[in-house]
Amino acid sequence: MSVVLSPVTGDAPLVARLLTRWPQIAERMLAAGLGTTPPAADLPEGHFTAEVLPAIYACGRAVLQAIGEQRSFTKSEVATFVAPVAERHAEDRFPLPLLIEAIHGSAQSVLQEAAALASRDELDDLVVIGSRLLDLLMQINITVVETYTEVEQSIYNAEREARRALCSALLHGLPAEELAARADTTLAEHYTVLAIHIRPDDQPSTVATLVGRRRIRLLHRALDALAGTKALATFDGWTGIALLPTGSDTELDDARYAGLAAELTEHFGIPVFLAEYPAVPQDAIAQTAKEATDLAELARLLGRPAGVYQLDDLLLEYQLTRPGTARARLAERIAPILDSPHLLDALDAHLRHGSDRKAAAAEIHVHPNTFSYRLRRIAELTGADPTDPHDSRLLAAALTIQRLYPGRPTGGGKP
Repeated sequence: MSVVLSPVTGDAPLVARLLTRWPQIAERMLAAGLGTTPPAADLPEGHFTAEVLPAIYACGRAVLQAIGEQRSFTKSEVATFVAPVAERHAEDRFPLPLLIEAIHGSAQSVLQEAAALASRDELDDLVVIGSRLLDLLMQINITVVETYTEVEQSIYNAEREARRALCSALLHGLPAEELAARADTTLAEHYTVLAIHIRPDDQPSTVATLVGRRRIRLLHRALDALAGTKALATFDGWTGIALLPTGSDTELDDARYAGLAAELTEHFGIPVFLAEYPAVPQDAIAQTAKEATDLAELARLLGRPAGVYQLDDLLLEYQLTRPGTARARLAERIAPILDSPHLLDALDAHLRHGSDRKAAAAEIHVHPNTFSYRLRRIAELTGADPTDPHDSRLLAAALTIQRLYPGRPTGGGKP
């Protein structure tokens, strides 16, 4: 949060000087609290910024203004700023002791900031500010504990688990009427099956758990807003399926799902891939969900941009990568050059640039003559000539399979 500061006069009250510097102090508070408390400190940079920093800034500013006006800052005012943030942490099951520890770390940083700004003549003012901040800290702790208790005792968790159980039943082709009643959900005749897939995180398990829970909460809120009702989903923070009643306007749905992919990518800070299958009848959900999951993962593994995909977008690649003898035989065709990265790079550039050999050579930073030699070498080793239209298609398929299933083929056949 970047704010242009006005000059501070030497005789300005301590509270006024704190207010002027408050944007920067708020950022340091976040860093001194959640930023130093394991495992929160190990979370991706900016994990708390969007949701926590605005609350710190607004609440602290309101408190300082109340101190300057010599009026009390009520518990209800504290709850206005603190309760929504505490509720989100509770829904994420962020450990309560860690949150309390982080809050105290932030409070200590504010007192240190005030002490550093105060002159010797302002010790009385510093004591007043410290006393009021301790009162605030007490109210924040009470609000956080009460909010955590309310979330745990509310029907929120029970309802979400009931919807998850209903979604799981539909995905496995099991009877769902009783589960739908428990979830207070009316079953639709047709659903849009939406697979969600992101790259697995290489993070410690505790950190990954916290990240995953936050993603689950953000996804459910986004889906509920999109569907206008409580959506059904089995998302675990990395992969999952959402079932949304099919809308009457397919083109509108397509635009909404594209917007959902962009929104989730922004919130998660990592590319999100969606695979959309519209108007799926209940008895076909199980098979469709498996296909949608494979399609979303395929889009990621192929290096496609984040977004929403339908089968027609990756029709050839999807069929090429289905298990079977043909896939294994295709993989064998490219096996002779797997130990030659320069030949693989040349083949990839050729397949993308086609007859424009000069552009392909420039992309991999070699002379066109060198590029031509590499293509001839590929033909010699694989028995398939990249410059031949038929062989080029065959090599393109083999290269796609190798990217998705890296490793040396185990088949014994020869080109």
